[in-house]
Amino acid sequence: MKIVCIKAKHIMASITLALVLAMLMVATSATNSAAVFLGSSPRLVPIYSVKTEEKKVALSFDAAWGSDKTSKIVEILQKEGIKATFFLVGFWVEANPDKVKEIYDAGFDIGTHSNTHPKMSTLSSAQVSHELVTSCELISNITKSPVKFFRPPYGDYNDQLINIASSLGLKTIQWDVDTLDWKGLSGEQILTRVQRSVKNGSIILCHNNSDHILEALPLMIKYLKSEGYSIVKMSELVYENDYTIDNNGVQIKNKG
Repeated sequence: MKIVCIKAKHIMASITLALVLAMLMVATSATNSAAVFLGSSPRLVPIYSVKTEEKKVALSFDAAWGSDKTSKIVEILQKEGIKATFFLVGFWVEANPDKVKEIYDAGFDIGTHSNTHPKMSTLSSAQVSHELVTSCELISNITKSPVKFFRPPYGDYNDQLINIASSLGLKTIQWDVDTLDWKGLSGEQILTRVQRSVKNGSIILCHNNSDHILEALPLMIKYLKSEGYSIVKMSELVYENDYTIDNNGVQIKNKG
């Protein structure tokens, strides 16, 4: 009996492991996101950067509070022939429909930054869906185009959030270069942070109404161009499909 019990335990353990792996394969396939194992528990990871041999980076702006500097940002980018990505909170969209149209008409990508800027890992699945669906509808009602990208407020996420976002056709985007412009850093200090961290495939995080963004933006653009980087919008950097994401959040194109 003892031998039978031991064999039974081994069989059950094997079955459990097989089920976990099967569920993981389904989840990964459905979300097109890589699963990373921490101990015995898998987790999903957003896109922090992209592995590419091309010298290109994505410049992104989160917009939640304030809009006074948005038009000037658009003007600077257009003058420099640069495309960027704006992640907009739903209540910002409602308050600034003219700015949303201005951003879209300039040829920039627009993603959602949620509807009310909550910590989304604390929400129920229904609340997460409401945040994403509502904000995407607000944006699409103005642009007449689908929303493809999502940036979690505070960079806060969990598996549930990434899975729901993916089910709605949204790629969850983080960053690997944080300018910390929201802390009141000077233009030179913001530039220094970019210089220290930028590389091929980087995603640079800025905010549309930070204190010194209008001072920092031309400095960043000048530096990136001098280093041979192309500055592109998110849809020109991330892979649409057939990719994996490693445990550092690097999106990697699968080999054919």
